[in-house]
Amino acid sequence: MTHKNEIHFRKADTTDINIIWKIIQQSIERRRVDGSAQWQNGYPNLQTVESDVSKEFGYVLTVDGEVAVFVALIFNDEPAYSSIEGEWLTNGEFVVVHRVAVSEDFAGQGLAKKLFDYIEDFTKSQNVSSIKVDTNYDNLAMLKILESKGYSYCGEVFLAGGVRKAFEKVLI
Repeated sequence: MTHKNEIHFRKADTTDINIIWKIIQQSIERRRVDGSAQWQNGYPNLQTVESDVSKEFGYVLTVDGEVAVFVALIFNDEPAYSSIEGEWLTNGEFVVVHRVAVSEDFAGQGLAKKLFDYIEDFTKSQNVSSIKVDTNYDNLAMLKILESKGYSYCGEVFLAGGVRKAFEKVLI
């Protein structure tokens, strides 16, 4: 009996770098086609992916063993978050969600929403109760996901050369 759509969340390793970079490039193009200014200035790039993996920030969601989604999860470290125009919900430890990218092969299957469920479980497993994330004001897909997952709008941060909407979710 074969299992269909077996989904796993795991740390990315060096063998994943090429497929992750391909997925990021697809996402850069999707942002451009959607008319978003996000990711249109040479970031993220291959070096970003290599750095995420080498620093163990990179995670993937696999479907039947195939890498479908990439995310960088960083504990307590986003310098831009220290100066927010607005106010965070908490001041303690947190996980930062960066560089969410879904493969074109898996687009429209709700995997980005599923990813956030895995991120919440992972964050709780690390005894951390806050997730912080930012996105471009014109990244409507991500804004919808954050709203549907119960993230609170906290204000604006200046990151990667632009103003980003910043959100936080407190896990109980």
